[in-house]
Amino acid sequence: MTVAGSVSLFLVMVALATLPSASVALVVVRSATHGTRKGIAAAFGIAVGDLIFVALAIAGLAAMAEAMGVFFAVLRYAAATYLVWFGLSLIRSASSPLDRPEPIQTASGMWISFAAGVGLTLGDVKAILFYAALFPAIVDVSAVTISDIAVILAITLVAVAGVKIAYACFATRIALASKEWRFRPAAQKVAGGAMIATGGMLALKT
Repeated sequence: MTVAGSVSLFLVMVALATLPSASVALVVVRSATHGTRKGIAAAFGIAVGDLIFVALAIAGLAAMAEAMGVFFAVLRYAAATYLVWFGLSLIRSASSPLDRPEPIQTASGMWISFAAGVGLTLGDVKAILFYAALFPAIVDVSAVTISDIAVILAITLVAVAGVKIAYACFATRIALASKEWRFRPAAQKVAGGAMIATGGMLALKT
């Protein structure tokens, strides 16, 4: 890959990762309500989902279509179930103080956040369209070398995980700065409803 191509790919991935989406909502809400580390775990899960798409795009669109079978369906339904459960938890806890002690960061909780990020990305129509259509227009997948693949994977990880981690850290600071915000319970209920709706849409995708 040329330097210009690498820069173009990085800027496009940063722009797409920055746009408001279900993945951004997952990272922000997870970080603000359960601690930054769980938000970061979700961010890395989202990045891993993108890395899977990169590998499939490089392998070819036929391989991508074949791979999107039972395995991806299971991950998608698992992510949908988690999002619905998480949304219900947000709604139930809307009346609790925001400055309550942060929950213990258990390994299982971190892995759940990570898996939710992976599953959500693999079921994201925006990600599928990008890697099926726009990615091959930026990267000549028929001519990539081993070193090109390493560069592409590094760009994906830095761009996607970097932006989502920034969202995770920013969400926590906003939560601490606005803990007296009187509309917080209503906003939390809206966020919970959005998580439930996202989970339902993810489960209904074919």
